[in-house]
Amino acid sequence: MRLFNPRLLLLLLLPLALLSPLAAIALGTADISLKEVIGAIIRTLSGLFNSESSSTLADRIIIELRMPRALMAMICGAGLAVSGSVLQSVTKNPLADPYLFGISAGASLGAILALTGGLTLLPLPISAFLGSLIAVAVVIVMAKDGQVETLVLSGVAISFLLSSIANLILYFADPQAMQAVLFWSMGSFSRATWSSLMLPSLIVLTATLIIYQFQRPLQALMVGDESAHTQGVAVLPLRLGMLLLTALMTSSLVATCGGIGFVGLMVPHIVRMLIGSASSSSLIATALLGGILMVWVDLLARLLLPSQELPVGVMTAMLGSVFFIGLLVKRKQGFR
Repeated sequence: MRLFNPRLLLLLLLPLALLSPLAAIALGTADISLKEVIGAIIRTLSGLFNSESSSTLADRIIIELRMPRALMAMICGAGLAVSGSVLQSVTKNPLADPYLFGISAGASLGAILALTGGLTLLPLPISAFLGSLIAVAVVIVMAKDGQVETLVLSGVAISFLLSSIANLILYFADPQAMQAVLFWSMGSFSRATWSSLMLPSLIVLTATLIIYQFQRPLQALMVGDESAHTQGVAVLPLRLGMLLLTALMTSSLVATCGGIGFVGLMVPHIVRMLIGSASSSSLIATALLGGILMVWVDLLARLLLPSQELPVGVMTAMLGSVFFIGLLVKRKQGFR
């Protein structure tokens, strides 16, 4: 039973997706009015066509610091939420997400090797993608019998294995490098810049558009492999292709923002509770809600303590753990 009409939910989420980054830009250590934020954006856009346009210190804070951070949070939340939705579809497991499936752990291991000097010849995003790709490949090899249960259990096992290897590398790393990697591994948007925003934005947008074209085959896959076969769906290529797309999205986000878990677990469930999973609008709603949630979690992480910033991954882990326990309790009551 759905609570909202899909179109009505999109009409509610679209203005929230526009207003949330503006609110995140305005709020902070130095409060800036929404009028100033809009004015800075207008002056910056006019400056692209008018070389005489000047910017104030407040404009530079808004445009160079806060806006890339808010947009990065939006992109990260959307990408992780879409990845979680796809993984839950291809594995038919409502508890699957990039963090629990081993993709985030593989990307984190690749990124840590690059940050600590283990892979000095490769850029950070490529190292993270190779790590996530290796994790996906190992999971697929372990689950070559085609059973979805084996796929999920293999993902959890690989996630723990790669996380332990990453921790071992950090144990022997240089103390300064270890401190930097430790803060990065807990997730943060503090280093977001316009240049670092370009690659994950392009990857998340392109992958989401591709996934949107496969909405009907994915819905058929959720019913069962046999049902999908009867509808002409190539199950194995579809499953492998979706796993590679989620690996690409997750690795690009992990390389830029660090390890942020449970967003891909929570948001698809919330969307299914609101509008169901059969709607063609569910993927768009998942992306929008994921982005909105991440923007407000990042804002809370910045404002919760007066002179300190909490890692975003810690905030999402706290929320996700409570949500995860609630799901387990609900499923247990359903079995009874």
